[in-house]
Amino acid sequence: MRARALLCLLVAGALAACSGIHGRQDRGPAVAQGGGWRWSVMPAGGLDLATAVKPGPGGPLLTVYIEGDGLAYLTSTEPAQDPTPTDPLALRLALAHPGAGPVAYLARPCQYVMPGRNCQVAYWTKARLAPEVVDSAGAALDRLKAEAHAQRLVLVGYSGGGGLAALLAERRQDVAGLVTVSGNLDLGLWVKTLDLTPLSQSLDPVTDAARLGAVPQVHFVGANDKVVDGAIARSFVGRQPPGGSASIVTVPGQDHGCCWAAAWPELSRRAELKAIPGWLP
Repeated sequence: MRARALLCLLVAGALAACSGIHGRQDRGPAVAQGGGWRWSVMPAGGLDLATAVKPGPGGPLLTVYIEGDGLAYLTSTEPAQDPTPTDPLALRLALAHPGAGPVAYLARPCQYVMPGRNCQVAYWTKARLAPEVVDSAGAALDRLKAEAHAQRLVLVGYSGGGGLAALLAERRQDVAGLVTVSGNLDLGLWVKTLDLTPLSQSLDPVTDAARLGAVPQVHFVGANDKVVDGAIARSFVGRQPPGGSASIVTVPGQDHGCCWAAAWPELSRRAELKAIPGWLP
């Protein structure tokens, strides 16, 4: 049933009633600043995007963690009025990054900035990966890269942020590696599997997956993930040329949300990640 399937992907939706808008908007900055990171909001194309940057010197390779879809819906049929996540999971992953180089975090459109410039509900529902969303994220990456004095990027995306990371990697020439965590990499298969309404205004990462044949990749999937299961990553990797450098790591006992952040200090040191330039110190 379409509505029932949609409800399954609202990982944090059950907490919405006890986690008000202001509480959610404060949580990202508090987590970042608690780790000593600098929090800011930058204009990026037609949107304003929240970012956090690890303190310290720049370097030739910048790793950027991209947030998931956040609180897209309050119920199976009612979109949220603010997509800010109840828990900034990708930010928590970024804070635990094992490498010594520059690291940054990028939120998705309208997260932490509501009421925001040009924000519309479509940007966290059917247009969450629209061309202008990809362009806006690309502009933010350009600025973060310049501030870090970096030449190349490693992109890490959680859930829907994994799909955005893949779209960016497919369209840029400066991406040295791609890592996804429960990444939604094949929208067509995803909506078919869960019987969802198609994301009709979004680009689908799987369409141009073949462009990434030469880009080192590691895709983490949860063995118990009922929202974005392992078939999504396998479909994405299967669209790439044979002999590529993409790995899929299935994590036993892991579902879509809990407990990637707690496991990240260990998972982020997996041997497969040695293929990602500059990942490990």
